[in-house]
Amino acid sequence: MNQWLFEQINAFAKATPWLHGAARAYAGYGVALFAGLLLAGWWIARRSGEVSRVAAAITAGGATLLALAVNQPIVHAVHEARPYTTLTNILVLANRSPDASFPSDHATMAGAVAIGLLIVSRRLGVIAVVAAVLMAFTRVYIAAHYPADVAAGLLLGGVVAVLTWLLVRRPLTFLLAALAGTRLRPVLVTAGHTQLS
Repeated sequence: MNQWLFEQINAFAKATPWLHGAARAYAGYGVALFAGLLLAGWWIARRSGEVSRVAAAITAGGATLLALAVNQPIVHAVHEARPYTTLTNILVLANRSPDASFPSDHATMAGAVAIGLLIVSRRLGVIAVVAAVLMAFTRVYIAAHYPADVAAGLLLGGVVAVLTWLLVRRPLTFLLAALAGTRLRPVLVTAGHTQLS
């Protein structure tokens, strides 16, 4: 099923040469969009005056780094070959890499950012989810990954984001509430009052 789905997407890639440039650019450099989304999440949280939202925005960034750290031992343990090293007669738009394929680092990052931002702002989170799904698709489209690689990455990133938030929500919110009473307040919140939730 995994290989069949990859082949269907690769056939679509062969039939859509006009998409190659955009897909390659997003698959390679779309990480910058997710960094921008994290900054937007912090900005929205800061302007809300809700310390818990600021905590969620900070956690989203931290959880993304944690998810990537968790992903690395899995990548090395599974050591799955990339599609272009095992399949023939496929269109390869990706820059070839000696790294293993499962789970996808890009999808792991995207999944963590998307779920982390859903906690901060539903509207921004939906945008991030769409961006994450598009990142996962383009990574398969350029033949850098199998579908299972990106699905596992999205899932891993999302799970790490949720678990991290559940673990740090209370202590981080109380810490930030205390800091909001200091000179750091302008960095944390811009609204006229501070709310814990």
